[in-house]
Amino acid sequence: MARTARPLLTGLLVPVALAALAGCSGGFPADPDGTLERVTGDVLRVGITDNPPWTEAAGGAPPGGLEAELATEFAGTLDAEVDWTVGSEEVLIRDLEAGELDLVVGGFTGRSPWSKQAALTTPYTTVPDEQGKPEPHVMAAPLGENAFLVRLETFLLQNHRDVLP
Repeated sequence: MARTARPLLTGLLVPVALAALAGCSGGFPADPDGTLERVTGDVLRVGITDNPPWTEAAGGAPPGGLEAELATEFAGTLDAEVDWTVGSEEVLIRDLEAGELDLVVGGFTGRSPWSKQAALTTPYTTVPDEQGKPEPHVMAAPLGENAFLVRLETFLLQNHRDVLP
Protein backbone atom coordinates (compact mmCIF):
# COMPACT_ATOMS: atom_id res chain seq x y z
CA MET A 1 0.00 0.00 0.00
CA ALA A 2 2.85 2.39 0.83
CA ARG A 3 4.31 1.87 -2.64
CA THR A 4 1.15 3.02 -4.42
CA ALA A 5 0.46 5.89 -2.02
CA ARG A 6 3.81 7.61 -2.65
CA PRO A 7 3.35 8.09 -6.45
CA LEU A 8 -0.25 9.15 -5.89
CA LEU A 9 0.76 11.65 -3.21
CA THR A 10 3.61 12.97 -5.39
CA GLY A 11 1.25 13.16 -8.35
CA LEU A 12 -1.10 15.36 -6.32
CA LEU A 13 1.50 17.56 -4.62
CA VAL A 14 3.44 18.54 -7.74
CA PRO A 15 0.44 20.13 -9.53
CA VAL A 16 -0.65 21.84 -6.30
CA ALA A 17 2.85 23.26 -5.79
CA LEU A 18 3.05 24.43 -9.41
CA ALA A 19 -0.35 26.08 -9.14
CA ALA A 20 0.69 27.84 -5.95
CA LEU A 21 3.87 29.13 -7.58
CA ALA A 22 1.97 30.30 -10.64
CA GLY A 23 -0.31 32.30 -8.38
CA CYS A 24 2.58 34.20 -6.82
CA SER A 25 2.73 37.77 -8.05
CA GLY A 26 5.93 39.36 -9.26
CA GLY A 27 9.04 37.87 -10.66
CA PHE A 28 12.24 36.57 -9.27
CA PRO A 29 14.35 38.12 -7.97
CA ALA A 30 11.96 40.41 -6.15
CA ASP A 31 12.18 43.70 -4.30
CA PRO A 32 9.84 43.64 -1.29
CA ASP A 33 10.05 47.44 -1.07
CA GLY A 34 9.99 47.97 -4.85
CA THR A 35 13.33 49.78 -5.11
CA LEU A 36 14.07 48.98 -8.75
CA GLU A 37 10.56 49.88 -9.90
CA ARG A 38 10.51 53.12 -7.85
CA VAL A 39 13.93 54.27 -9.04
CA THR A 40 13.44 53.49 -12.73
CA GLY A 41 12.56 56.68 -14.59
CA ASP A 42 12.75 58.71 -11.38
CA VAL A 43 15.49 59.31 -8.77
CA LEU A 44 18.31 57.13 -7.46
CA ARG A 45 19.11 58.29 -3.91
CA VAL A 46 22.85 57.76 -3.40
CA GLY A 47 24.77 58.26 -0.19
CA ILE A 48 28.44 59.16 -0.59
CA THR A 49 31.26 59.48 1.89
CA ASP A 50 34.64 61.00 1.11
CA ASN A 51 37.30 58.37 0.29
CA PRO A 52 39.46 59.48 -2.68
CA PRO A 53 40.01 58.29 -5.36
CA TRP A 54 36.90 56.12 -5.02
CA THR A 55 34.65 58.90 -3.83
CA GLU A 56 35.14 62.63 -3.42
CA ALA A 57 32.57 64.42 -1.31
CA ALA A 58 34.31 67.22 0.52
CA GLY A 59 34.49 70.98 0.31
CA GLY A 60 31.00 71.55 -1.07
CA ALA A 61 31.98 70.49 -4.60
CA PRO A 62 29.68 68.14 -6.53
CA PRO A 63 30.38 64.48 -5.71
CA GLY A 64 33.13 62.91 -7.77
CA GLY A 65 35.50 59.99 -7.92
CA LEU A 66 35.34 56.60 -9.58
CA GLU A 67 32.32 55.29 -7.68
CA ALA A 68 30.38 58.54 -8.06
CA GLU A 69 30.86 58.17 -11.82
CA LEU A 70 29.71 54.55 -11.67
CA ALA A 71 26.61 55.48 -9.66
CA THR A 72 25.76 58.21 -12.17
CA GLU A 73 26.22 55.81 -15.11
CA PHE A 74 24.09 53.19 -13.37
CA ALA A 75 21.35 55.75 -12.79
CA GLY A 76 21.47 56.53 -16.50
CA THR A 77 20.74 52.90 -17.34
CA LEU A 78 17.58 53.26 -15.25
CA ASP A 79 16.67 56.61 -16.81
CA ALA A 80 17.02 58.07 -13.32
CA GLU A 81 18.58 61.22 -11.89
CA VAL A 82 20.95 60.99 -8.90
CA ASP A 83 20.08 62.69 -5.62
CA TRP A 84 23.29 62.79 -3.56
CA THR A 85 23.50 62.69 0.24
CA VAL A 86 26.94 63.33 1.73
CA GLY A 87 27.72 61.93 5.17
CA SER A 88 29.71 59.52 7.28
CA GLU A 89 29.56 55.79 6.61
CA GLU A 90 27.60 55.17 9.81
CA VAL A 91 24.93 57.77 9.05
CA LEU A 92 24.60 56.73 5.41
CA ILE A 93 24.26 53.03 6.23
CA ARG A 94 21.63 53.89 8.85
CA ASP A 95 19.74 55.90 6.19
CA LEU A 96 20.06 52.96 3.78
CA GLU A 97 18.57 50.63 6.39
CA ALA A 98 15.73 53.10 6.99
CA GLY A 99 14.88 53.14 3.29
CA GLU A 100 15.97 56.76 2.81
CA LEU A 101 18.80 55.80 0.39
CA ASP A 102 18.99 53.31 -2.47
CA LEU A 103 22.77 52.97 -2.73
CA VAL A 104 25.83 53.95 -0.68
CA VAL A 105 29.31 54.40 -2.14
CA GLY A 106 32.52 55.12 -0.31
CA GLY A 107 35.35 52.92 -1.50
CA PHE A 108 34.06 49.98 0.56
CA THR A 109 36.01 46.76 0.43
CA GLY A 110 34.91 43.18 0.88
CA ARG A 111 36.01 43.53 4.52
CA SER A 112 33.37 46.17 5.15
CA PRO A 113 31.86 46.08 8.66
CA TRP A 114 28.43 46.92 7.18
CA SER A 115 27.54 43.47 5.80
CA LYS A 116 24.82 42.93 8.45
CA GLN A 117 23.16 46.28 7.71
CA ALA A 118 23.49 46.36 3.92
CA ALA A 119 23.65 44.06 0.92
CA LEU A 120 27.20 44.37 -0.36
CA THR A 121 27.56 43.86 -4.09
CA THR A 122 29.72 41.21 -5.62
CA PRO A 123 33.18 42.78 -5.93
CA TYR A 124 33.25 44.74 -9.16
CA THR A 125 37.01 45.31 -9.15
CA THR A 126 40.03 44.17 -7.17
CA VAL A 127 43.08 46.31 -6.56
CA PRO A 128 46.22 45.76 -4.47
CA ASP A 129 46.04 47.04 -0.90
CA GLU A 130 48.95 48.72 0.91
CA GLN A 131 50.68 45.35 1.31
CA GLY A 132 50.07 44.35 -2.32
CA LYS A 133 47.33 41.85 -1.44
CA PRO A 134 44.15 41.76 -3.57
CA GLU A 135 41.41 43.96 -2.15
CA PRO A 136 37.92 43.60 -3.66
CA HIS A 137 35.71 46.70 -3.87
CA VAL A 138 31.95 46.68 -3.32
CA MET A 139 28.97 49.03 -2.99
CA ALA A 140 26.13 48.91 -0.45
CA ALA A 141 22.46 48.44 -1.36
CA PRO A 142 19.36 47.79 0.78
CA LEU A 143 19.02 44.30 2.25
CA GLY A 144 16.40 42.18 0.53
CA GLU A 145 16.01 44.36 -2.56
CA ASN A 146 17.28 41.58 -4.78
CA ALA A 147 16.02 42.76 -8.18
CA PHE A 148 17.73 46.12 -7.60
CA LEU A 149 20.91 44.39 -6.39
CA VAL A 150 21.01 42.04 -9.38
CA ARG A 151 20.54 44.97 -11.78
CA LEU A 152 23.35 46.92 -10.04
CA GLU A 153 25.72 43.95 -9.95
CA THR A 154 25.04 43.12 -13.60
CA PHE A 155 25.85 46.71 -14.55
CA LEU A 156 29.04 46.73 -12.47
CA LEU A 157 30.31 43.36 -13.66
CA GLN A 158 29.50 43.84 -17.34
CA ASN A 159 30.93 47.31 -17.63
CA HIS A 160 33.44 47.99 -14.92
CA ARG A 161 35.55 45.00 -13.86
CA ASP A 162 38.65 46.89 -15.01
CA VAL A 163 38.16 50.04 -12.93
CA LEU A 164 41.38 50.92 -11.18
CA PRO A 165 42.29 54.02 -9.19
